[in-house]
Amino acid sequence: MTRNGFFLTAVLGVAVVAAGSARQGSGLDGAETVRRIAALTRASAWKRSGAVRLHFAAHHPQGLVKIGNTFHMTAVDRTGLGYLFKFDGTGRLISRLKLGEGSIFHPGGIDYDGTSIWVSVAEYRPDSRTIVYRVDPDAMKATEVFRFGDHIGAIVHDTDDNTLHGVSWGSRRFYRWTLDDEGRVTNAAVPPADLRTTNRSHYVDYQDCKYAGGHRMICTGVTEIRRTRSAAPFRLGGIEVVNLADGRVEHQVPVNLWTSTGFVMTQNPAWIEPHGDGLRAYFVPEDDRATLYIYDVK
Repeated sequence: MTRNGFFLTAVLGVAVVAAGSARQGSGLDGAETVRRIAALTRASAWKRSGAVRLHFAAHHPQGLVKIGNTFHMTAVDRTGLGYLFKFDGTGRLISRLKLGEGSIFHPGGIDYDGTSIWVSVAEYRPDSRTIVYRVDPDAMKATEVFRFGDHIGAIVHDTDDNTLHGVSWGSRRFYRWTLDDEGRVTNAAVPPADLRTTNRSHYVDYQDCKYAGGHRMICTGVTEIRRTRSAAPFRLGGIEVVNLADGRVEHQVPVNLWTSTGFVMTQNPAWIEPHGDGLRAYFVPEDDRATLYIYDVK
């Protein structure tokens, strides 16, 4: 969804959040998650509390949600196939679901609304096409909801006003769709140019976003800094709380965490939830033979 691929891991990040307060399936309080994220600063001390090797080929991970003690993670492989994986806390694969069709195979950031997982699957290029699915996390069955004429790299469900919100490749554009009582999108046929608004924050490119209640979403991503065009990049991860009403960023903070091999911890998917008097985050920064890293922060 961002401007990189398997071999160019320049601008990938993941929003990591607890689901909104209306999400009974997650059992998490989105407002409390936002409050605790808003208390983070660049000096906040993250402490590793665990690491779990995933016992399956994770390919190129994209989005992550945690439902109870089970994880669901999207990924895309090098042959052009998109997946939603379901695995447990030991890293054991429970099931997997193929998503997309033809050249539309790149799943992005995902959201869980207490009933369904929302997944956008797009062509692996900007300004392309997307299929949006609603997935039953228990049955691992996907239902196509609508198609759209742009690359949607992450999507969230605002359960307070029953709207969907998407971010484009590189997250420079925001989109908003309305759902009727039957769960159908009422404005899917509106041209993208007439629906989009501009993301006024240029700090990070988002990959995964989650709805957190109060018409807000939490997104994270990675920014790449080069002194010259040919210089090696420096990459920094960050978290942003975005107001869905006007696209305004209410809080942003860097995440100063890297793997021992130099990967930004938010380069691939992650999930954050309240824990104790702070937050617990789950990160999957590596491709293929991946590890689920667990960090706590107060």
